[in-house]
Amino acid sequence: MSETGAAFWQKMARHYTSLMAHSAPLYSEICNRIRPHLSRDMNVLELACGTGQLSVPLSPYVRLWEATDAAPAMIQEAKKRIGSSRLHFSVQDAAHLPYAPESFDAVVIANALHILPEPDRVLREIQRVLKPGGWLFAPTFVHGGGRLARLRTWCMERTGFHVYHRWNAGEFVSYLSMHDFWVVEHALLGGRVLPLCCAACRWTPAERITAQSRSEGRLHGRYPGTGLGTAE
Repeated sequence: MSETGAAFWQKMARHYTSLMAHSAPLYSEICNRIRPHLSRDMNVLELACGTGQLSVPLSPYVRLWEATDAAPAMIQEAKKRIGSSRLHFSVQDAAHLPYAPESFDAVVIANALHILPEPDRVLREIQRVLKPGGWLFAPTFVHGGGRLARLRTWCMERTGFHVYHRWNAGEFVSYLSMHDFWVVEHALLGGRVLPLCCAACRWTPAERITAQSRSEGRLHGRYPGTGLGTAE
């Protein structure tokens, strides 16, 4: 994250929990879509956790929930909300994680990829720390289009909030697929002004190739999105 972005989130941390209260129904729906994929034997890493909008309600369903954010002030506020012994908060840079390879069964990164100048670096780190077959849950605000949506983004950027990637839902799903995440399911939540694409993916390239080849068949003599030639 840029220094400007880090300063913005440091400044926002004190008021972030109360500001996010109006989004409680949306976050509840995100939880409802992630929860069925969780189990008691899972270790989960959350990046850009904010003050725990997903961490607190979901951590009781897993063995360990490691919630991280780049802004120390966010983590300081989040620690005030700890409700489960399974939940641990820490300050981490999502592009340079201290965890060993294949440490986690799932990674959650909510509403952050579009505000990162280099999200590719974060996805590479996610792939490194995920176990084979692990889940990536990436609910992300996408571009709704229309004058009102553009006006809202413009107003937010005047406060120091910057959106680097204005994907629509289809573009966001394609972006994840191009980085070798098999998008198992996705849904568009929220309203027209600020829609959110709730994507659940698997980090299993070989499994993804097989699934796509079976469901889509041969396409121009290549497996879609893999760069591999058609099997003989």
